[in-house]
Amino acid sequence: MTTRRSFSAALGAAIVFPRFALAQTFPSRPLKLLVPYAAGGGTDAIARLIADATGEKVGQTMVVENNGAAGGNVATAIAAVAPPDGYTVLMANQGPMVVNPHLFKQLKVDPLTTFDPVTLITSAPLVVVVPKDSHFKTFKELMDFGLANPGKLTYGSAGNGSASHMATVLLAKVAGLNAVHVPYRGAGPAIADLLGGRTEFMVTTLPSVLGLVETGQMRALAVTTKARTKKLSDVPTVAESGWPGYEAGAWYGFVVPKGTPADIIEKLRSATVAAINTQKVRDRLQNEGAEPIGSTPKEFADMMQTESKRWADVIKSAAISVE
Repeated sequence: MTTRRSFSAALGAAIVFPRFALAQTFPSRPLKLLVPYAAGGGTDAIARLIADATGEKVGQTMVVENNGAAGGNVATAIAAVAPPDGYTVLMANQGPMVVNPHLFKQLKVDPLTTFDPVTLITSAPLVVVVPKDSHFKTFKELMDFGLANPGKLTYGSAGNGSASHMATVLLAKVAGLNAVHVPYRGAGPAIADLLGGRTEFMVTTLPSVLGLVETGQMRALAVTTKARTKKLSDVPTVAESGWPGYEAGAWYGFVVPKGTPADIIEKLRSATVAAINTQKVRDRLQNEGAEPIGSTPKEFADMMQTESKRWADVIKSAAISVE
């Protein structure tokens, strides 16, 4: 009996010890942050800022890898099958996490059940922009033309299901606008084509275009949040421009593959929260119209469930889908 108990205890220790040891030594090598958009956009800018700061706090480099294919679904699928050891982190935001499951018919991954949330990092307003030489001087002028000329306006986005895409879909639903969508693999390429005159307007993250607006290369017509943003205090909101039922924004967080040990998740969360609360990061986020958050995993999970339902309703009402 003693021998059997001793064997059972030893077997239990053998099973528990590797997980305990992994958590105790984590991280012992660089971490990978998968970003489901191309380099150069708002998501990428925030990802790199947070990756550098979190890497410093956790004691290892956090290497950013961009993959904007299929609206972020490829990067999400890669992250989903990564070992649940904390070394692969996905930059989670609206499109891949809570929109794409309702938008893409062939999507095989349910992000809300495939990943464990770490923390909601920040949220930011979106802004409606046109190139500097656009004949649209105000948001009302843009909307008046679009409403009077169905199908004549073209807009770019960071990809199918991205915050920029869905914010415009919501605008079309609220205002009755019919505009042609041109999806890209990230905000960067979409902004380049907008500057080149190949599209006519874009709803995008403030961090991705703030510099262009401040230097006069783009004109900001409206922001998508209920209240004006401090960074563009003279730019009206969509709501105050005549569509009071409209509100949209962008959010960013970290998730890891399902089954990642809770103590590793807590190490990642603690390092991330410490990072976003450094003066350098807080100043940078606030300078781009974003605010540090640092939620608990449960708070982040609850928020994503609510967002998923919201966008499912919008997508169903708009009758849109992607093969």
